[in-house]
Amino acid sequence: MAQLLGVDRTTVGRWENGRVHPQPLQRRGLADALEVSLEELNALLGLRRDAAREPVGHQPSEPPNAGDPDDMIRRAFLRILTVSGALTALPAAEAEALTEGVRSGVPADFARMNSHLWQVYQLSRCKGAVYPVVRDQLATLNEALAVHRGSVEPLLHAAADLFQLAGEVAFDAGRYSDAAASYALAASVGRDARAYDLWACALVRHAYVDMSEHRHHQAAQMLRAAERLAARGDQSLSTCQWVASVQAEVYADLGDLDACERAMDRAEAVLDLGANSVNGGWLRFDGARLAEERGSRYVQLGRLDLAETALEQALTQTALAPGQSYRRRGAVLTDMAAIGAKRRDPEQIVACGKEAVSLARASDSGYLARRLRGLCDEFGPLSRDHRVAELGAEIAALSTP
Repeated sequence: MAQLLGVDRTTVGRWENGRVHPQPLQRRGLADALEVSLEELNALLGLRRDAAREPVGHQPSEPPNAGDPDDMIRRAFLRILTVSGALTALPAAEAEALTEGVRSGVPADFARMNSHLWQVYQLSRCKGAVYPVVRDQLATLNEALAVHRGSVEPLLHAAADLFQLAGEVAFDAGRYSDAAASYALAASVGRDARAYDLWACALVRHAYVDMSEHRHHQAAQMLRAAERLAARGDQSLSTCQWVASVQAEVYADLGDLDACERAMDRAEAVLDLGANSVNGGWLRFDGARLAEERGSRYVQLGRLDLAETALEQALTQTALAPGQSYRRRGAVLTDMAAIGAKRRDPEQIVACGKEAVSLARASDSGYLARRLRGLCDEFGPLSRDHRVAELGAEIAALSTP
């Protein structure tokens, strides 16, 4: 139903439990989907005749969901890119004449704002809270591209950066189609800006969408393309090492221990780079995640002793201390609970799993909730243990797309 109407699954859930009513512009599609008339739909919804005739400009009472598709912004952005591309092909004097008297955007301002938004995103417990600001920034960037004089590459660089952040918010909310669309736009714009590292990072993020939907071979292909692009980029940045780290995850999913180990070894070369190898935004792979990522790979491969050592080391890091990164700490605890499940140790499952559940609730992270749902598949006969069964019920109650 959600896919048919182009809304989030949680929105349909709110309609079903009566928390909100569909907006007037949504009711026609909903009536068609249910094969009822608008009058019958309004009767089903318990709407009064006057309430059913809300003005077209009526604003919904619920805030937009993280990752809601902004087709109008995307279409406008693509149209602006087409115009901007035409302007760059014209002689400078002619292009300036076409844009004479119009206010120009300042690329440095967008770069600073994007950097700030990435910091807010990383620090936010609820990632979706950043989305309205990202959407406004995209709209402002559209306007700037429409009137900018001179080279558009700096603005395209800012746009590719911002679309990756929009994709991150959508991905965390489980809106994979929106995330993939944002990453594809980021890759396309990064290509036009001739920004190889930015382009490669967009492909890496797109590979995460493929992995989340169990398309591991497609993810491997995407990462090979990212690897080639990263090789053409700035070698003082950690792009190549990040690509290798994500490749290790794909190889682990495919059960290839040797390839996974080789990829992790390449990723650890990030420790040889300086502090300027990351920008804190679209590229933030600085080696701080190596222990938790290696541990997670070992869990995937069934190397439990190696996994537990790496994950325990990760939990000692300041970034994963209680009260810091809810999503990262929750993911490590989920892996620790998975180790307990594979060892048939209900105490470890419950101790680690319950803390991970509390972090998922506090952060409202769809990513963490999905990780925990996957943990339930590992319970096996232990699901008859009342403590494990209670944990499973808590996980099932988490909101996931």
